[in-house]
Amino acid sequence: MTPSSPAPVGSAPFLSPVTRPSTVDLITVELRNAVYSGALPVGSPIREVEMSSQLGVSRGPFREAAQRLVQEGLLRSTPGRGLSVVRIGADRVRALYEARATVETSAAPLAVERATPAQVAAVRAAHDVLVDAERSEDARRVGDADLNVHWSLVAASGNPWLLRWMTTLIVEVRIASFTLSEDYAVRKDAAESHVELVERFEARDADGLVAAIRTNLDEAVARLLEPESVAVETFDEPRPSPATRLDPITPTFPEP
Repeated sequence: MTPSSPAPVGSAPFLSPVTRPSTVDLITVELRNAVYSGALPVGSPIREVEMSSQLGVSRGPFREAAQRLVQEGLLRSTPGRGLSVVRIGADRVRALYEARATVETSAAPLAVERATPAQVAAVRAAHDVLVDAERSEDARRVGDADLNVHWSLVAASGNPWLLRWMTTLIVEVRIASFTLSEDYAVRKDAAESHVELVERFEARDADGLVAAIRTNLDEAVARLLEPESVAVETFDEPRPSPATRLDPITPTFPEP
């Protein structure tokens, strides 16, 4: 699979790299990223035989990886119809963002307390990437970079459970965007809208960071549910077309 704008390893929507990833780990990452990028569109079926063949893996590991995504809530299993990518409609967006706010605001004070200088620098670097993406006027690059600022803040908390939940939530946020509109839209002032988050974090201001996160996420919900009522300019692009095929996976490490 070649996503239109894949995130680098170690950033959203990836978990921290494992030392010796198994074939199942690699397939799981590939499928998760395919959902995140839109290469596997919302509502599309997961064709086990075809996809496992394209990836160059047996059906057993593929099935196990797909079931992991069912457990994460990214795929759904329907009796008699198999697996498909979930849809997240308007009726679930507020609950989704409530969960995201809970994770991010729980991580914020931990990050403020625990973050190393390198982790603080990583959040600033993530914002720099957002600034560069904005100049490109590429909606997907901006969206990826926006989410990666939030992911980097959660990563700085040092809590692996919060980071795991954030990884899934970020993919679900992208699914919601693809479900609700034929176009993928991001605000043109995305970098400016994240300045307060980064500055409060650098200042080790936990209360200020939590407030900035809540404001940012509340504005995101408003743009998703009532875009006509939000006076911000956006970069827009059509939803990505389904990928014609998946690229083969070659495990880098031997199975344990």
